[in-house]
Amino acid sequence: MLEPEIAAFIERTAAIYPGHSASLSPPEQREIYERYAAAFTPALPQDVTTQDAAFQSGAGHAIALRLYRNRACAHEATRGTVLYFHGGGFVLGSLDSHQIVTARIAADTGLDVIAVDYRLAPEHRAPAAHDDCLAVTLAALKSRLPFDLRAGATLQLAGDSAGATLAASVAMRLRDDGIQGVRGLALVYPMLGTEPQPPARETEAHAPMLKLADIHAFRDQYWGAHRPYPAWTIPLEATRFDGLPPTLAIAAEHDPLRDDARVFAGRISAAGGEAQLWIGAGLVHGCWRAMESSPGVRSLHGEVCRFLSAHAVPAPAGGERRR
Repeated sequence: MLEPEIAAFIERTAAIYPGHSASLSPPEQREIYERYAAAFTPALPQDVTTQDAAFQSGAGHAIALRLYRNRACAHEATRGTVLYFHGGGFVLGSLDSHQIVTARIAADTGLDVIAVDYRLAPEHRAPAAHDDCLAVTLAALKSRLPFDLRAGATLQLAGDSAGATLAASVAMRLRDDGIQGVRGLALVYPMLGTEPQPPARETEAHAPMLKLADIHAFRDQYWGAHRPYPAWTIPLEATRFDGLPPTLAIAAEHDPLRDDARVFAGRISAAGGEAQLWIGAGLVHGCWRAMESSPGVRSLHGEVCRFLSAHAVPAPAGGERRR
């Protein structure tokens, strides 16, 4: 059963955003999606500032970044940076579309949050988005991002939906390459395979906000309709689930992707790792935008913020920063 506030959120969404339609071109889809996102994006929280910059990838293209910083927390006892990869099926989304999430994480944790504007499909197919997020993460680990960040800050990865795919894939790729430094991994209603896991794949195939057919359409635009896919881009097809950072996997009850989070967390735990699973009763895919109205979404957001805060580290005296 849907939470009443989520039912109202779905109704409001339907009046603004008709949902994914394969009959529209990607630019048309993006224009509608950005208008929809803007309708649910409040003003920046008090004390949160932003700074835009571009990171030059090794492949020669620029990746737009946006830093969210809570200036009121500059001298608090914890420090850390979160790289945030937005959702949108690898086709939609931008720095602006998910500001309701990134700004609130910065406001409610005091951590620096860097949103990453990776390349989108179908203009840029797999593994373009993965490559961009990996490149930014490696630069962050080497203190080479174009921001003035706090010295010794921990690095964590977070994302929703397709962005959670990117975060999980990057963490697994770093593990495989023997690169350490990511302290936490927060995944919200993640898409972790090219086919959702049962039973939600069947029971929630026609769920509001995201249908199984939508998932398939996004999948085909990014990965293409035919295998082989780049192996490292699909977390649930990995052969190993050990050696990963502490992981929070959040699912929504009414979402075809619900069991991706459950299976992923279960495999990490079975491999001896640390994984938490949280399933939002009465919630739907994309519900983070209902933070202002939904008690369930506020609980979801609180789980993410508690997890990220718990995996930041104490700051030394003096508030030293680095560039």
